[in-house]
Amino acid sequence: MDVAPSQDGFVRAKDEVGVQCQKLFQDFLEEFREDGEIKYLEAAKELHSLERCSLEVSFEDIEKHNQNLAAAIIEEYYRIYPYLCRAVFNFVKDHGSDGQPIANLDKEFYVGLTDVPTRLKIRELTTDKLGTLVRISGQVIRTHPVHPELVSGTFTCLDCNTVIKDVEQQFKFTQPTICKNSACQNRRRFLLDVGKSKFVDFQKVRIQETQAELPRGCIPRCVEVVLRGEVVELVQAGDRYDFTGTLIVIPDVGSLSLPGAKAESASHHKFGESNNEGVRGLKALGVRDLNYKFAFMSCSVTPTTPRFGGSGDILMEEVTPEVMRKNMTEAEWRKIYEMNQDKDLYNNLTKCLFASIHGCDQVKKGILLMLFGGVPKVTTEGTKLRGDINCCIVGDPSTAKSQLLKLVADISPRAVYTSGKASSAAGLTAAVVRDEDSPDFVIEAGALMLADNGVCCIDEFDKMDPHDQVAIHEAMEQQTISLAKAGVRATLNARTSILAAANPVGGHYDRTKSLQQNITLSAPIMSRFDLFFVLIDECNEVIDYAIARKIVNLHNNFEGDVDTIYTREEVLNYITFARQFKPIISEEAGEVLVKMYTNLRQRDGGSGIKSTWRITVRQLESLIRLSEAMAKMECVDKVLPRHVSEAYNLLNKSIIRVEQPDIHLGDENEENGTDYSQPAVNSENGGTEPMETTDESTGVSKKKLTLSFETYRRISDMLVSHMRSEEIEKVGIRKSEVVNWYLEQVSHLVESEEELIEKKRLIDKVLDRLIYVDNVIIPLAQTSPAEAAEDSDDEKEEDPLLVVHPNYVLET
Repeated sequence: MDVAPSQDGFVRAKDEVGVQCQKLFQDFLEEFREDGEIKYLEAAKELHSLERCSLEVSFEDIEKHNQNLAAAIIEEYYRIYPYLCRAVFNFVKDHGSDGQPIANLDKEFYVGLTDVPTRLKIRELTTDKLGTLVRISGQVIRTHPVHPELVSGTFTCLDCNTVIKDVEQQFKFTQPTICKNSACQNRRRFLLDVGKSKFVDFQKVRIQETQAELPRGCIPRCVEVVLRGEVVELVQAGDRYDFTGTLIVIPDVGSLSLPGAKAESASHHKFGESNNEGVRGLKALGVRDLNYKFAFMSCSVTPTTPRFGGSGDILMEEVTPEVMRKNMTEAEWRKIYEMNQDKDLYNNLTKCLFASIHGCDQVKKGILLMLFGGVPKVTTEGTKLRGDINCCIVGDPSTAKSQLLKLVADISPRAVYTSGKASSAAGLTAAVVRDEDSPDFVIEAGALMLADNGVCCIDEFDKMDPHDQVAIHEAMEQQTISLAKAGVRATLNARTSILAAANPVGGHYDRTKSLQQNITLSAPIMSRFDLFFVLIDECNEVIDYAIARKIVNLHNNFEGDVDTIYTREEVLNYITFARQFKPIISEEAGEVLVKMYTNLRQRDGGSGIKSTWRITVRQLESLIRLSEAMAKMECVDKVLPRHVSEAYNLLNKSIIRVEQPDIHLGDENEENGTDYSQPAVNSENGGTEPMETTDESTGVSKKKLTLSFETYRRISDMLVSHMRSEEIEKVGIRKSEVVNWYLEQVSHLVESEEELIEKKRLIDKVLDRLIYVDNVIIPLAQTSPAEAAEDSDDEKEEDPLLVVHPNYVLET
């Protein structure tokens, strides 16, 4: 560095490296051409307007023009940055709006560098990165209000009225060290001249590591990002952005001004006692230690994922399928076109996304449609109708509820996974906290704000406190969060789909009770879910074998049985592309919607049986959103009747009456005309439960036989499967043969003659119910007069020929 005297008499150092970089950067702006024209000339002319002050320059262009300049900027960015700004100032001054140089240009200009190759995680920011040009990525969790920042101050000496110009501020209010009048020697008494000082917009943003980058067992790290000039107010809480700039160290002024942290002596001894601790440093003098902290000074801001929810409303509104087509490679576009032509796309997508989970097909389809989402709308009165789909999974333990939520959290580009018991109302919505460096209050985003334009997965939903559940009512329907705390009144966006998982009361779903009795959720919050899925852990030999085989293969890292047509990246690209479609409901689909909603409503009101939950207009809106998601999946612009039919089937499966009473099989003294409409007896052990009653007319004690619905269904499935296998070789099977076959199957459970008689009585009652009540089995009449003459009437009644009803479908 050379030393040269300045105009005010002070001796200032001259940075030769900075001056050389300034010259090279100005040459780059003057000479770099694209398509035969100077690339940054038009952008420089736009800086003459009052609201523009930053010139965005691609770092790749600098590397193409001068490798040495690019290397110097990377290594000495903080040192060279002021010289780069002066080069922009000279470039703008030399090229006015009319092409002529500008004589007087009193304005500060800044440089924004994009496309920087060095991209780091927040956890990788260490002291060796100080002053270098890096790019970091993270999720915005807190935004501070915009303040004016004093960049260069003009001061007046209160003793001799000497004006001192261009006093650079060093991260705090910095006065001149001494008056430049040699006869004055004033060092403390100065007055800031606001009119002649230079200010710039200043905003602090706190970013945090994303969930995917966070190591297990670690607290996510945060860093304060300083934004200046035009890049303020570009980010919102929940957005994921790349920030280009440099890491700096600043004094932690906030820790010095904490309440109760006044400068006091650190001595713990009483007056007059001897002190033998020796020299203890500055704390013994009543002075607090000066702390430092990291901060990141950013010059440009770009969305991390521009295809999906990068920069909030503007990007989401402007992105269309045509725009996405231009940003895709030819291979990506060809793959999306191939997937769109797949006739079994619905099932193939569910298999690819949830390949490691067996069964739960309806739940997988509902979650897949939730990822596509409906179409948000705004009515003529300004009312917003949400397009996001909310799902709730209720089920017994070990039915893969949490596994489904974890997979969705990993799949969705913007997803937040949280547990209900470990989350508070402020943690789910937003918190109002006090800024460390100022007396202002700021809003810190919660899980719903961080998942804006994404999915919020809430596990253990039933274990949330009631007042915490109330906090998300507004977010689930209006998709906003309203705050009125500490003088802060704000309405924040929470445009997110909610995927919740809940366990039933007592740990096991009771079919004899309604859905509301099985889970501890209020009616208002239940009505806000579009889909309710109930997963019940039942004993089924075929399903249990398939699940066990799947789990063993996963533990052996054997993926041979996983039949996936598309990779996860291909599915995500397709979902991202299809989400940009905005299908419109056709007239035919509208008529089908009205008809199906009317049927649901009539069935709910006229059946006389209390349904899972009440069918309201919200279920009609759910049907519309599911139909739009089906149309999005096919990448069409209109909702067709087939989309409505498929959505109706899914909604019907989710709101089906899950509760089933126990099966009453009558008593041992009754004949085939048993009254099966007796009230159910709750069976706790899942098997038979005899209950003694007394006949008032005879005084004889009777035993009523009751089966739980699960046991009855299991026995009936066994019988139907056996009878259908026998019907392949012959027409029908005698009732006695069915009874003998069942007794052979359960012979290992029989230990006494009384138990055998009890089992035979049970199977007789089950067969009678299947014949006379459920109409699953049909007794055949004799087909020829010869057979009718051979068999007596008693034989016809006691041992009829049985066949399974041809229209009966055995559930799997």
